[in-house]
Amino acid sequence: MSEISSDITVLSLDDIGFHDEIVEDGATFAENSRIKASVPARLGYIGVADDSGLEVDALGGEPGVYSARYSGEGATDEKNNKKLLAALAGVPDEKRTARFRTVVTCIFPDGDEIQAEGVCEGRILESPRGQDGFGYDPLFWYEPLGKTFAELTPDEKNSVSHRGRAMREFAAKLRAHGIGD
Repeated sequence: MSEISSDITVLSLDDIGFHDEIVEDGATFAENSRIKASVPARLGYIGVADDSGLEVDALGGEPGVYSARYSGEGATDEKNNKKLLAALAGVPDEKRTARFRTVVTCIFPDGDEIQAEGVCEGRILESPRGQDGFGYDPLFWYEPLGKTFAELTPDEKNSVSHRGRAMREFAAKLRAHGIGD
């Protein structure tokens, strides 16, 4: 449990006594974030959840909602990146366009809902660059800064990333809903 302002206290699922697995079986990031946010809402709390991943145009949007488990059971960042590079073998640079997408959903106990989305466009390199970040960051080239996400400082990444964009939109929508400063 943590307090983020004088009138907002953040509770985890453990804090509210929910210990079951949440099955993310939605076809989109929006559906998966809604599935996760609905759990606390059904228990009388305001539920907030996100879902995010990588969409590669040359692969028809894959890995998409399967980003974290793209390489199958026992998936790791390294295995996922290797599978992605193998799937893009021979694909020319100009056709390696991709985006990171995050959807944040907030569901109130009365069923009212707020949803925000953040997208960051880039392309997939042929080999990893950079030591920071996680997931597909070493392969994701962000042209405006001339770096992969794994080469960005935390402040740089937060200012341009899909998650940062989604959270800024979400915060604005919460304020418009009368919550927060």
